[in-house]
Amino acid sequence: MEGSLLDKSLNPNKLLKEQFVSNLTGSSLSEIAALSTIVPALVVLRKWSSGDNTRRDAAKKNDDKVLPVRKDWMQYFSTLVVDYLTVVLPVLLVFTVLAEWAYTCAISLVIPIALYIMFKRSQSRLKAGLSQLPSLRADISSYRVSVVLVTCLCILAVDFKIFPRRYAKAETYGSGIMDLGVGSFVVANALVSRQARNITSMAALSSISPLIFLGFARIIFTSGVDYQVHVGEYGVHWNFFFTLAAVSILTSIVRIHPKYCGLVGLLILAGYQIWLSSGLNDYLISDKRSADIISQNKEGVYSILGYWGMFLIGVSLGYYLLVDTGLKGKNRNVQVVKVWVLAASFWILAIILDNYVERVSRRMCNFAYVMLVFGQNFQVLSILTLAGFISYEKNLVLEDAFNQNMLGSFLLANILTGLVNLSVDTLSASSLTAFMILSVYTFTLCMVTGLAHFFGVRMKFW
Repeated sequence: MEGSLLDKSLNPNKLLKEQFVSNLTGSSLSEIAALSTIVPALVVLRKWSSGDNTRRDAAKKNDDKVLPVRKDWMQYFSTLVVDYLTVVLPVLLVFTVLAEWAYTCAISLVIPIALYIMFKRSQSRLKAGLSQLPSLRADISSYRVSVVLVTCLCILAVDFKIFPRRYAKAETYGSGIMDLGVGSFVVANALVSRQARNITSMAALSSISPLIFLGFARIIFTSGVDYQVHVGEYGVHWNFFFTLAAVSILTSIVRIHPKYCGLVGLLILAGYQIWLSSGLNDYLISDKRSADIISQNKEGVYSILGYWGMFLIGVSLGYYLLVDTGLKGKNRNVQVVKVWVLAASFWILAIILDNYVERVSRRMCNFAYVMLVFGQNFQVLSILTLAGFISYEKNLVLEDAFNQNMLGSFLLANILTGLVNLSVDTLSASSLTAFMILSVYTFTLCMVTGLAHFFGVRMKFW
């Protein structure tokens, strides 16, 4: 009796949970585009409604080393709660109970933004305000927070039936919104990387150590508590953190000027795609694995080539948009146009590659997937650039909080996700129960991250 109690798994539904996220085919590209419109549109509308002084009064900082104003903690957290109610909670609704209304929600959010820009502000006023607009770097900062928020929401939501299966990761070919997570992290890091700013430093290499540590920590945790692991995602031992670490190691060792990173990245992707089309794709989607470490983790190991090519293109684009261009006056307008053109171009390339070369596959990180990631990410960024035309606020309080502790907030989300999965039978939870759990989870994540920001706590790991 005692032995049976000791042998009892901490996660008795492990197999069922793994099956729940297996053999999925993803969503349509048009639905991904609609979902990718909603988050930045909500941020833009929130900035519009917040006014010029609300955020500054809530948490004013002269620079990154100065703590927010502590005497107004009530105002700070009330503003943070409003940010949650107007941005995070609506996203949660769209990803769950309003999933069938994604297109309608996207259109209903875009219309007021477009009408405001076209009819409520004269052209002369727009021109006069250009010099006051925040730099594109502020928009990229906002975009990176959007990536983290959606990722944190989805990693727990996917374990509940209230979350549509088509939004989860596809098994082989196809793409759900969750398939874009790891690619979005790669692009978000590339745009603001030291390489994009043409800064050579061993700090770039030393910053990889926490990713490697977290990768091994995840292996130990998942095996220790018998946590569900979808082997077809990265392999038996590989995970998200190892992919980011591998890309960073390659980029740090092989030094390429950011001007040429884009060309090198395209050549890597082209060569890798030829290899895939020559038979490597059949090997990667096969369930057969030998005992060697590479075969056990073939998805994670081989996809490094795709993610490295993606990162190099992102570095080149970051240099092109942030370093090799002025930031004020007309140049700001030119930057915005560039972002919109890039978004449209990447989407067109993704559709062409998906239809005529090879279908999108995150599992292999093929050429079509890379272009889809860039198209979706630059779509989010392009919509966020509209905030500058209706509000001169750089960031919301929520954005500042997550920006200060990007990795810390993501780790907290992973810990909370693990705790919920080990304490709740997510598969049998009703829609109401699931939504309440997800609401408490996202609210807790936002408040804890906000608390750390308010007191100037930076969760550094190196």
